[in-house]
Amino acid sequence: MEASHYVGRFAPSPSGPLHIGSLLTALTSYLDAKAHDGIWLVRMEDIDPPRQVLHADQAILQSLHAHGLHHDGDILFQSSRLSFYQQTIDALLNSNHAYRCRCTRAEIKQQGGIYLGTCKHKHITNQPSAIRYINPDLITSFTDRFQGQISATDNSIDKEDIIIQRKDGLVAYNLAVVLDDIAQGVTDIVRGCDLLPTTLAQLNIWSHFSASLPRYGHTPLLVKAPGHKLSKQNHAPAINDTLAKDNILFCLNLLNIQLSDTVQKSAITTILKAATMAWRKGIHFPKHEIIVT
Repeated sequence: MEASHYVGRFAPSPSGPLHIGSLLTALTSYLDAKAHDGIWLVRMEDIDPPRQVLHADQAILQSLHAHGLHHDGDILFQSSRLSFYQQTIDALLNSNHAYRCRCTRAEIKQQGGIYLGTCKHKHITNQPSAIRYINPDLITSFTDRFQGQISATDNSIDKEDIIIQRKDGLVAYNLAVVLDDIAQGVTDIVRGCDLLPTTLAQLNIWSHFSASLPRYGHTPLLVKAPGHKLSKQNHAPAINDTLAKDNILFCLNLLNIQLSDTVQKSAITTILKAATMAWRKGIHFPKHEIIVT
């Protein structure tokens, strides 16, 4: 694996402490960055107050530190960029690249589950509404580093106009994540397969602001049973920071990274260096899901 200009990131939302699945995602993005002699950033995606848990951001940062996953540079909190997001949304509206939409989820479901551009030409003004970016649908496929060729289907939500601001006024994830990745110079995005369905939408937004597109790699999810991922919403237990080395070794085993007994008995820093070297030689983990008990 050749060294190159590489900026990666781990971007958790403070909706609860890290669980083993989110630690696995953090570890894979960290190892990939270090295997490329790159930069590994941490960004806190704290723009959804109803879902946030008090002090979860600090608990997440403490857990990363306890597990030897030390970030490069300053931590970016998305909440510090709300005015920039709003300026961008207003500019997209003013340039006719976005429009207001008052369709409800129930109405879209009645239309077959795919938004058909119902509000595109309605010129909605003084009514509660979401804002949608007009999807140019210029990017219809990409090659994922771990999942291979990913393409939109004829009836895919990838072709929908993309919500960039919710009806409650909160900035939508798909816009904020793209703007921040561009601002931070992110070149490589390594994240869980649960976010794979959002990627084409994000690439189409990205192409509006920058011609330099990132590389994506979607890693397997930890699941209790096929299709049932470990998540904060499913009450996955928080990782125990006092068992950090055991947690890291557990994740490495899931990724099929085998280390010698001597290395496994060493400090976390030594384990992570050895794991980075193993990653650099090539990874062979399951594609989509890993079942844990």
